[in-house]
Amino acid sequence: MNSIFADPERVSRLIEIAKNSLQPLLEGAIVYTIPLTLISFICGIILAVLTALARISAIKPLQMIARIYVSAIRGTPLLVQLFIIFYGLPTVGIVIDPFPSAVIGFSLNVGAYASEIIRAAILSIPKGQWEAGYSIGMSYPQTLKRVILPQASRVSLPPLSNTFISLVKDTSLAAMILVTEMFRRAQEIAATNYEFLLLYLEVALIYWIICFLLSIVQGRLEKRLDRFVS
Repeated sequence: MNSIFADPERVSRLIEIAKNSLQPLLEGAIVYTIPLTLISFICGIILAVLTALARISAIKPLQMIARIYVSAIRGTPLLVQLFIIFYGLPTVGIVIDPFPSAVIGFSLNVGAYASEIIRAAILSIPKGQWEAGYSIGMSYPQTLKRVILPQASRVSLPPLSNTFISLVKDTSLAAMILVTEMFRRAQEIAATNYEFLLLYLEVALIYWIICFLLSIVQGRLEKRLDRFVS
């Protein structure tokens, strides 16, 4: 470390590389990392709600399918799931481009983990809330939509926010299936100048800033909803 700072030319070169790499890294974040996170999270939450409802359903086949799905996703590494989708499926004639492959993989992963959060939130709502809905003539779907899910969403907000922040970091795995997101850009730039430590520290700093800002937003949302949750 001392030898690096003792060489002014070396320091100037590192500073120049950091400056020049900032724009392509930010472009990777804006064009791929952030959209990949948003699309995957939205699709994952939709899948999570459906899975959670299937888990608490009285229909046994639905329960079994949901259990197997959650168990399979939670019991295998995310990277393996991405490799199966992108590298494995082409062997049986199913070829999917890098970005859609990443969306599918992350959505399935978020759906499995978030479904347990949502299921627990729904089950935490007192049974009296269901009975109150039925007592005024609401059907099961109406009670679920108008009474239960709004309350469950407030309860599940903190853990789902953490899931979203974790997803931002997990999108770096998309680099392994050729998605040119922020971490992939860092790898490509480092391969040209061999300053791997500098580039990886720079991209780590950008990830940290993004997650830090998201955590601030999460904290404010939780404070606004605290008054609604006993």
